[in-house]
Amino acid sequence: MRKHIPSTRALLVFDAVARHHGVSKAAEELCLTHSAVSQQLRLLEGQLGLQLVQRGARGSTLTDVGRRYHAQIVGDLLRLQNHTLEAMAQRPDGARLLVGCVPVFAERWLLPRLPAFLAQHKGCSLHLQVYPTQIYMAEIPFDVAVQYDDAAWPGVVPAPLMPEVCVAVCAPQSRHRRATERGDFRAVPLLQLSSRLGAWDDWLGRAGITRVPAHTLGGHRFDLFSMLVEAVRADLGIGLVPRYFVERELQSGELVLAHPHHDSGARGYSLFVAPGRLEDPAVAAFAQWLRTTAQAEGAAAGRSSGTA
Repeated sequence: MRKHIPSTRALLVFDAVARHHGVSKAAEELCLTHSAVSQQLRLLEGQLGLQLVQRGARGSTLTDVGRRYHAQIVGDLLRLQNHTLEAMAQRPDGARLLVGCVPVFAERWLLPRLPAFLAQHKGCSLHLQVYPTQIYMAEIPFDVAVQYDDAAWPGVVPAPLMPEVCVAVCAPQSRHRRATERGDFRAVPLLQLSSRLGAWDDWLGRAGITRVPAHTLGGHRFDLFSMLVEAVRADLGIGLVPRYFVERELQSGELVLAHPHHDSGARGYSLFVAPGRLEDPAVAAFAQWLRTTAQAEGAAAGRSSGTA
């Protein structure tokens, strides 16, 4: 038994008192008597050996140590509630998949195609979470994940899924469009993604473009592809993005290619399956569906470019 963990009841009472700055409103929220709330506070303070709440004629206020302790536990209480709701949401008659994914890939590649998988596996409940890029995770909770090829997941051998094809896009009315179409980028503002500084140098080099800005890192900078694309719409410059991320905009004419070069650089996406989950039927089915879908679309893109 963990002797130094207070009861959940006492912590919830303390949290309510801290939020309402008094015992009476906390008791009302928790449907307890005033004396029951006070008793729980005394028990908690007795266990900690600290005074958490200063009682006074005008109500109750937290002591300095009480404020620090409340700031520490409030997140834990929320996580405990979320874990409980997650367990309650489990479907006893179906499978559950916890899928981690690079946000840009999840939003514009995986989600539009996901109905096809769920139509084949109607009993499957999927929980899609962000698999952060370039951030160390001590414990990786996912059953299966899609990340960049160079991601690290101890004990897992990544399986290449698909390359990332990047294109330069601009607004249809862009004042720079004619110049970039003929390979002249000298006066073009190059919009930057904060996590991919230097990507323009690689793309321009592989495209064989020599008329480039004197300073390729000088453009406006954005944290998200979605922000960068909105900046392209506003004609703040030219954006470098994965082709799949702007496929809808290119099809509708909201955006156009600033230059015809499609760049398949060294970066791609890989499939990761958690150790011990390889034999799970739902995990295996999802992984196979991802591979098949990516291969089919890659083959179709190859045939299209070959006949263009």
